[in-house]
Amino acid sequence: MTIDWSWITDHRDDLTTLTLSHLQAALSAVALGLLISLPLAVLAHRVRPLRGLLLGLSNVLFTIPSIAVFVLLLPVSGLTRTTTVIGLTIYTLVVLLRNTVEGLDSVPARTKEAAKAMGTRPLRTLLTVELPLALPVIMAGVRIATVMSISLVSVATYIGDGGLGQLFTDGFQRNFPTPVIVGVVLTLLLALVADALLVALQYVLTPWTRRRKGA
Repeated sequence: MTIDWSWITDHRDDLTTLTLSHLQAALSAVALGLLISLPLAVLAHRVRPLRGLLLGLSNVLFTIPSIAVFVLLLPVSGLTRTTTVIGLTIYTLVVLLRNTVEGLDSVPARTKEAAKAMGTRPLRTLLTVELPLALPVIMAGVRIATVMSISLVSVATYIGDGGLGQLFTDGFQRNFPTPVIVGVVLTLLLALVADALLVALQYVLTPWTRRRKGA
C-alpha cells in the first residue's frame, strides 16, 4: 500500500476544508451536549428519583447504532449539518451527563454546608463552589466526548456530510488508498490535538489541584 504524495499536495485546500468541517461538527455537538447535560445533571443530582431515569435514558440512546440515528433524523432535519450535530450530540450526552453528575456528587458535603452557613444562595453555591470543584471530573467527560465525536463524524458520510469521512468513501470507491490513509491520519491528529488542548484548558481552570499536589 503506497501513498501518492502528489495527490496530497494537489488537494491541500480540500483537505483543509474537510478538516475544519469535521472539527466544527464535532465541537458543535460537544458544546450542545454540554448545554443540555449541565442542567439535567444538576437536576439529577438534586432530585434523586430522576437520577436513574435520566442516566438510564441516556444509556438507551447510546445503544442506538449511529447510522440508525442519522437515518431517523432525516425526516426531521434532512440532509443537513444539523442532522449530523444532533446525532453526535445524542452520543455525547451519556458521557457528559454521567460525568457531570459524578462530579457534583464528589463535592464534599462539608464544603456545601460551609457555603450555606455563610449565607450563599443555592445558585451561587452551584456556580462558585460545586461546579468548579466538579470541573476535573466534568472535563474528563468532555475529553472523552470530544474524541468520540471526532471519530463518529465520519459516519455522517452516509447522509452526505461526514467531514474527513468523505475521504474514506472516495478512496474505497476508487480503490485508491491515499485518501483513506490521509483521512485516518488527520482524524487521529484532530483527536490528539483536541485532547491535548482540553488537558491544557483544565490545567488553567483548576489551579487549586496543582496547589494540592504541591502540598
